[in-house]
Amino acid sequence: MFLHLGENVVVPIKDIIAILDMESTMYSSDTIQFLRMAEEDGFVERITKDKPKSFVIAEVDKKSKIYLSPISSSTLCKRTDIVYCEY
Repeated sequence: MFLHLGENVVVPIKDIIAILDMESTMYSSDTIQFLRMAEEDGFVERITKDKPKSFVIAEVDKKSKIYLSPISSSTLCKRTDIVYCEY
């Protein structure tokens, strides 16, 4: 199965490591630093120019990738049919 992250971006569910809420995780300086470093290293992909509501960490072709999604983490989590989601 695949998870639609917005626009034309889909990722195999098996490749997803984490789905995180942008607003609640940005209280941590560690998260801010992690995203900044990932963006500098070219691992971040903005799906749209809209303000991201969540970010998805995935392993694509044996490389880490972070997608900034305009869709909320709770909606993305529900789409996966994963039993345990925390949002």
